[in-house]
Amino acid sequence: MTDLSTLTSWHADWKGLRVAVLGLSVTGFSVADTLSELGAEVLVVTERADAEYGRLLPLLGVRLHEGPLDAVPAELSAFAPEVVIASPGFPPHHPLIRWTQEQRIALWGDVELAWRVRDKVVRADGRPADWVLITGTNGKTTTTRLTAEMLVTAGLRAAPVGNIGTPVLDAVRDPGGFDALVVELSSHQLWYLNLQSGPEALSPHAAVCLNLADDHLEWHGGADAYRDAKAGVYARTRVACVYNKADAATREMVEDAEVIEGARAIGFDLGVPGPSDLGVVDGILVDRAFLEERATSALELTTVADLAARGLAAPHMVANILAASALARSLGATPEHIFDTLERFRLDPHRIQVVAAHAGVTWVDDSKATNPHAASSSLAAYPGAVWVVGGLLKGVDLSDLVRARGAGVRAAIVIGTERADIVAAFARHAPAVPLFEVDHAETEDVMARVVELAADAAQDGDTVLLAPAAASFDQFASYSDRGDRFADAVRAWIEGQGDGASRPTD
Repeated sequence: MTDLSTLTSWHADWKGLRVAVLGLSVTGFSVADTLSELGAEVLVVTERADAEYGRLLPLLGVRLHEGPLDAVPAELSAFAPEVVIASPGFPPHHPLIRWTQEQRIALWGDVELAWRVRDKVVRADGRPADWVLITGTNGKTTTTRLTAEMLVTAGLRAAPVGNIGTPVLDAVRDPGGFDALVVELSSHQLWYLNLQSGPEALSPHAAVCLNLADDHLEWHGGADAYRDAKAGVYARTRVACVYNKADAATREMVEDAEVIEGARAIGFDLGVPGPSDLGVVDGILVDRAFLEERATSALELTTVADLAARGLAAPHMVANILAASALARSLGATPEHIFDTLERFRLDPHRIQVVAAHAGVTWVDDSKATNPHAASSSLAAYPGAVWVVGGLLKGVDLSDLVRARGAGVRAAIVIGTERADIVAAFARHAPAVPLFEVDHAETEDVMARVVELAADAAQDGDTVLLAPAAASFDQFASYSDRGDRFADAVRAWIEGQGDGASRPTD
């Protein structure tokens, strides 16, 4: 048996290590490709293999098992793996994960492997890239992009990786090397990462949990397990534990975290900052954490007015900017670097994106709001909106969201296959709000019907807001597909109206 504690470098002896890789998405393939290059014996186990990946694996010398995974395949058992590396889609209760733990086989995710081999390419000083970890129920991708772009502006070679789309292993193996990797982590990835301990476990330069609200409860098995997974982002942080002062759960995570001696707690929120925080004073975003005179002074980063001119002034967006600024400042970015980045930064599609304005009504696509916390932020930014809500609820109850925000909307249009609970929540907590259901079984084009209903309900000056508070997979291929179909339906409806003043947007 291989002593896994010795496998903490690309240059360690990985030859002959038997590794089973569960799943063959982009993440699973990056794991198999890396292990093949290292000389390990690899078996990929998946229900279905993408045709291209399936074609490439034999060329890498990797074995492939395809078939049902509701029980442990005989080929996997006979392979007797020393390590199992699971793609983040495999939940803790999956039969293969339970078998791995029962057999006392080491269980890793792709992030753990990437950390162990992070020294394949090093900087001029001989050290591998610093890692910055970002998680939270909402805002992860935007904050990851912002942080990476701030670091690039500061002259560092930095990349956004992880749950944002590019596997960490692809960046680790990039021959050009990096000064910093900004790693977006889902709660699924963190669950696997939290299984690791000892000197070989990941130790980031800085980390943040942006916020915490119920999500993915069916994957984790409950709210406490979800919270514990998120809290692991701060473990062994070396320099800066960034947390949301407006979210007590994130502060408690930092207070409970086992960090490297000398790591600082850095708070952010939309209020006046304390001497180790970032915040907002009279419409100015300021840093009171990363300067010598922080007891009496603050550094200006940008203004709310400047952000508003670029569509970045929604409260949750300002919070993301402050969090990204704290992370970037911990690696040496200056206020000027942050200001310059924000001057050119643009949100990704489907994140509070204005689709069009027509006849006094603004249409906004926030299809990325796939849980109640994200939808609540959108509704706070657009009070009184005609709200398009619903989809696959992932075990989450929307009652609290409807209680807090529902009574303030102009009307609600409920979509998705799990509409009954949403309709019942409105009946209990916002019975006076006009409510419309779109039954997918009766309406071939969901979004065309949504737009018709929304246009009838909206009044001059209103916003129609797609903020579903739910996943999309019951009716759409992805949240992007849902947002695209909404935008297409809006434009088609506007074209059918003839001469109204219309302004499509980027």
